[in-house]
Amino acid sequence: MKKYLYSIFLLTTIGLTYVSCDDNPYKQGKALYTNVCANCHMEDGSGLEGAIPPLANADYVEEDPLRMACIIRYGQNETIEVNGRTYDQPMAGNRELTEFQITNIINYINHAWGNDYGVVKLEDVRALLEKCEEKK
Repeated sequence: MKKYLYSIFLLTTIGLTYVSCDDNPYKQGKALYTNVCANCHMEDGSGLEGAIPPLANADYVEEDPLRMACIIRYGQNETIEVNGRTYDQPMAGNRELTEFQITNIINYINHAWGNDYGVVKLEDVRALLEKCEEKK
């Protein structure tokens, strides 16, 4: 009986260690990015030369990662500058995404492709979305 309990304990410990040592804590954000954003911003975040701005190593994202919440939800119609290049292609918003999903996408972008732009919190995304909704 002791051998049996020890085996269960050992297998459980190994299983939990394997799950907790996953090297990608942003899986949900990556899946959402792939399904919602990658068609335009590309799988590697490089954007589409001259038309769609990059998200990888993008000064626009690094300066204020949180502002992407409003852009993801409501779109972008203004001209922006990213890494010294001007982009004026409108971006459609995605109002179906939840605050949680938007937070996951931003956190994935903030840590993908060599980006190191920190973590945004759900509460901050929620507060910002309320403000940008008032402007719409």
